Amino acid sequence: MAPVVGAHHDGSALYVDNQAPDLGDRVNVRVRVPASCGARHVYARVVHDGEPHFVEASGDGGSPAERWWRAEFEVRNPVTQYRFLLLLDDGGHRWLNGTGTHSHDVTDDEDFRLVTFPPPPSWARDAIVYQVFLDRFAASGAQRALPAWAVRGDWYGSEVAYKDKLGSRQVFGGDLGGIEAHLGYISGLGADVIYLTPFFPAPSNHRYDADTFGAVDPLLGGDEALVSLARAAHDRGIRVIGDLTTNHTGAGHEWFRAAKAGPSAPEHDFYYWEPGSPGYASWLGVRAMPKLNYRSAALWERLITGPGSVTSVWLRPPYDLDGWRVDVANMTGRYRADDFNAEIARAMRSTMAEARPEALLIAEHGHDFTPEVRGDGWHGVMNYAGFTKPAWAWLARPGNSLQFLGQPLEVPHSPGGVAVETMTEFMGRVPWRVANHHFNLLCSHDTPRIRSVVGDRARVEVGAALLFSFPGIPMVFSGDEIGMEGVTGEDSRRPFPWERQESWDRATLKVYSDLITLRRSSPALRTGGMRWVYAGDDSVVYLREAPEERMLVLLTRAAGKGIVLGASHLGRPGEAVNRFGGAGLKFRNGKVTLPGDGPMAQIWQLT
Repeated sequence: MAPVVGAHHDGSALYVDNQAPDLGDRVNVRVRVPASCGARHVYARVVHDGEPHFVEASGDGGSPAERWWRAEFEVRNPVTQYRFLLLLDDGGHRWLNGTGTHSHDVTDDEDFRLVTFPPPPSWARDAIVYQVFLDRFAASGAQRALPAWAVRGDWYGSEVAYKDKLGSRQVFGGDLGGIEAHLGYISGLGADVIYLTPFFPAPSNHRYDADTFGAVDPLLGGDEALVSLARAAHDRGIRVIGDLTTNHTGAGHEWFRAAKAGPSAPEHDFYYWEPGSPGYASWLGVRAMPKLNYRSAALWERLITGPGSVTSVWLRPPYDLDGWRVDVANMTGRYRADDFNAEIARAMRSTMAEARPEALLIAEHGHDFTPEVRGDGWHGVMNYAGFTKPAWAWLARPGNSLQFLGQPLEVPHSPGGVAVETMTEFMGRVPWRVANHHFNLLCSHDTPRIRSVVGDRARVEVGAALLFSFPGIPMVFSGDEIGMEGVTGEDSRRPFPWERQESWDRATLKVYSDLITLRRSSPALRTGGMRWVYAGDDSVVYLREAPEERMLVLLTRAAGKGIVLGASHLGRPGEAVNRFGGAGLKFRNGKVTLPGDGPMAQIWQLT
């Protein structure tokens, strides 16, 4: 077990006085350095036009335990990179960048970054997202005939068929009207954004193999149902985000059916054609999902850039969606020698800004997204790599047999220090603005449920406290808050048990509700900086700090000894008011003792 002691800087308001600069603006950046580091001079190393320059920092106050330094420089490029050089009393030096302090030379990849691109929508940093898998959340009761491909499942009488090919054909009857009927539940929980899985007609219950992008599936209630849901949601202050596959269509899609007529068809160039069977490229070799070819200018026009494009039309009246989550965004526009990915992200963002200036663009990405989010394309990603994976690896029950998010290994059981290193690496390699617009998630419709990963309610509570106190946008997969289980992505798509509320884990529901309420009331938890204070095997501690508030978070996965820290690690001595978890703090002789019970989560407001 070890305290995390060192100099600190991040992109929050405590450290950067202008978080949305324009080209040519001068920005003040601050860094805090513990007295124990022995820094006698501090410089900001700033890259202008590809060349590093050093700006000497001046003292900016502090205490006997720490000193603040301030440097001013011009934001000369759309992405302006900087880091700090600390000259020490003993003649040594340290670099401070987005991943921490280093005694060796470091690459620019981990530099802090200020960006001048138009900022994401103002509402997004305060958002709480509730993900709904359309076929399984709620049914309006409307009776609709099933298409030939579908097999009807009974909401309460059928198990989800996740072990065989029936899985994608099993239809339980959830629809858009069902969601509208339960908007009160969603807003009562505290969520203010609904992320819908695809609503386009398709020969599957997941609908990622769309037959058209021009209509809402009649099984969901058709176009009118989406218009009604969006209107009713907006009346409650809830935004609605759709799910779009820009990487592929379904094999039954109207574009693909037209394309098969031959090279003379305008749509023929929308796809990649190959010799042999099936004759075309597809998503991961799945024939039902032929891959789109962005060498076609007409495809760009129809899907992304045109005034009537798919990207645009659903954001405008009468549908008025508030943004898109893009399926397999990391693969979009990439095939062999082709790579249009960054261009696609920028074009979607531009089209969306014109159609609906406050629209949000989120990319699905399951591994290292850091080279692809510099701030001018995707507003953020679904943060599997920088949040879900390290959270699972730390909180998972030992000896579990669940697959580790697409990797050929089971979910590991790692110490807290490893989780902290992973989260720090992914957060430190992207602009602070981007890191604060990722969807952080404990699970989704593509993964096992968090309850099945960690094994019990107590560890779910720890994970939920992490989710709602971490920088970024918390995303809840519907049902997590009542303790639903599932051992695979398909199994996690069980129907929501509205009429069997005796099965709900009410204690977990209260935890989610209380944490959402706390986050909404706390400037520090929504927009504050992130400073790790302690990382042990079974416990981690961090501070979320805003100019007007400081919050201290303790998470433990197992019981152990209390944690004793120097009060100076908290920035300054003071008192603590517990805001979640109920435990007190003991300040004595310049030290503070945190409780060692566990699993548990505690959050204090420091004064």
